Amino acid sequence: MARQTDISGRQAEIADLVQKSGFASVEDLAERFEVTTQTIRRDVNGLCELGILRRTHGGVEVPPGNIHYNTRKILNLDAKREIAATAAGLIRNGQSLAFSIGTTPEIIMQALGTHRDLRIFTNNLNVAFSASNHASFQVTIAGGRLRAGDRDVLGSAAEEFFSRYKVDIGIFGVAGVDEDGTLLDFHEEEAAARQSILANCRQSFLVLDHTKFTRPAYVRAGHISDVSHVISDRPLPDAVAQMLAASGTETVLVERTGDAA
Repeated sequence: MARQTDISGRQAEIADLVQKSGFASVEDLAERFEVTTQTIRRDVNGLCELGILRRTHGGVEVPPGNIHYNTRKILNLDAKREIAATAAGLIRNGQSLAFSIGTTPEIIMQALGTHRDLRIFTNNLNVAFSASNHASFQVTIAGGRLRAGDRDVLGSAAEEFFSRYKVDIGIFGVAGVDEDGTLLDFHEEEAAARQSILANCRQSFLVLDHTKFTRPAYVRAGHISDVSHVISDRPLPDAVAQMLAASGTETVLVERTGDAA
């Protein structure tokens, strides 16, 4: 049987709901979407095959740890595209940009197709390949050990790479944001590379969709108020919004292209 490579709109909503709550029963999902439990079971079986969710007694839950890059890429895709369009609108022709790993930075790179003369520095090969399609872009990549699946370079080589440049804008995401504003990742090397970008840019764009405020990652590195801009698809939690207002960090919410709800 061919492996599923895309998910339906209902499956995306199911994944979003479970990412927020941590667990959902088959019966509750069937009632919410007004379909049979057999239909929901087919939906969640497909999501479990992709590693997005994990079956448990009576329902599904969020699997422990991080999930595969290609799987993360299709989660909250509409929100990520809206964030990307908003971030692209803040970038001018001729600027220098440092891109971290992650699915949202890659989608931002794809949204820069009408820009010219950008200088791209990245440890993310997905970003590099996308940028290389534009003749006017200059692309510089980090050398070192390539991480399978995610197609990125991590470790001391990546940290040293970003420290060699002073760019106009650093663009990065995180695995999660704690309720006290602490930025969280799943691996020390991911956090260290992100911090190296932050230390060597004039402006910093932290790009994240709303699910990152409920995602349980565990490697601490930095605080949300350290960045110059937070770009998100929904209003931030009240406590976080108050922190950013006090720190001077600019919060940029996307202009919704779909329903306002």
